[in-house]
Amino acid sequence: MKIQRRIALAVLAMAGTISAITPAHAANVTVRMLHPDNDPAVVALFNTAARRFEAANPGVKVDIRFLEGEAYKQKLTTLLQSTERPHLLYSWGGGVLRDQVKAGVIQDLTGEMNAGWGKRFIPSALKAYTVDGKIYGVPYQATQVGFWYNKALMTKAGVDPTALKTWDDFLAAVAKFKAAGITPLSLGGGDKWPVHYYWAYLSMRIGGRAPFEAALRGEGKGFEDPVFVRAAAMTQQLADLKPFQPGFLGANFSQSLGNFADGKSAMVLMVDNVPSAMPVNAADKKGFSQDQLGWLAFPTVAGGKGEIGDAMGGMTGFLLSKGAPKEALAFLKYFSDTEIQRLAAETGAYIPVVNGTQDALKNRFQKLHAGNIAQSKYYQTYYDQELGAKAGAVIKDLSVDLVGGRKTPQAAAAALQKAVKSR
Repeated sequence: MKIQRRIALAVLAMAGTISAITPAHAANVTVRMLHPDNDPAVVALFNTAARRFEAANPGVKVDIRFLEGEAYKQKLTTLLQSTERPHLLYSWGGGVLRDQVKAGVIQDLTGEMNAGWGKRFIPSALKAYTVDGKIYGVPYQATQVGFWYNKALMTKAGVDPTALKTWDDFLAAVAKFKAAGITPLSLGGGDKWPVHYYWAYLSMRIGGRAPFEAALRGEGKGFEDPVFVRAAAMTQQLADLKPFQPGFLGANFSQSLGNFADGKSAMVLMVDNVPSAMPVNAADKKGFSQDQLGWLAFPTVAGGKGEIGDAMGGMTGFLLSKGAPKEALAFLKYFSDTEIQRLAAETGAYIPVVNGTQDALKNRFQKLHAGNIAQSKYYQTYYDQELGAKAGAVIKDLSVDLVGGRKTPQAAAAALQKAVKSR
């Protein structure tokens, strides 16, 4: 409630700042917005911005609806074909965006961006929403995936988190946790996407940028390249140590994060919303003290070409569906305004990608991740999004098959290559 009140007071203080960019005579229009982010700070920001926009534009309603992450991905294609399609939809960019553009359901924003709007955003964020030279999305958030850990459990197991630099170091730590009777890792295998982080990150650490980009272009052996086979084998090597919580294959993201927040596992590989999402998912709605929360970059692999500073994450944003009312575009422009995005930074809702906002970050982890992303020589969008909807679903399924022992690394790599070739 404190977060929501703080956002509300700050936005109300902006009275009069958006009238110049919103329709002057809009009436009886509903802007439908759909997203999968239930982080309380983010939801509060969305809702307060919408109410403020409505107050400045009588007759306009912004209807914000939430649909859980995996359900959102699975149902979005059908929703976009319906008469009640959302006007504003959440996007991770990548191959899924390419598929949507190809299907002709997303509005081209190039003209608006080139007319000055695009100058608000950091170039790498805008690039994530550029397809064949045209801009189709409005980025607002940068994320980084890494290992979150419980300091108290690290100490109990005798593990020094600053010493976990390589994959061998990491596997040794897993063994120490198990010896101390501590579950090393939480994992939401039921949602599948958290599992693919391991295969993707290991591929990045082994091969760097080049193998993935070559595979996307259909060059060489594609995803049957030794880089991806070895990464799959190392993912399976970890799973063979049985490091995850009981029932992890059926657990969703919220349940796995709740397990971590309740102090039942030492680490979780996840995006950077863990500090704010922990209380939501903890059994007591508090979780362990955030003073005891730490973060680690994914370790390097001996002899690998990837660097520890290479980051995986997403530049998330919103798309405008074809046929959306002009008020939807106006709301996107308002939402991406510097003042609203500085508010997002100040309240810790997320790391914004609008210029002139990141100095407003107060959260220690968000400051860390913003610096990491800015300094990264290689920033990789989530593999499942970059591969497109069909092949992206396949890599998630195969990742679960790997940790469940249902597929060999060679078979998983071959199946992924087949899915990519048939896109």
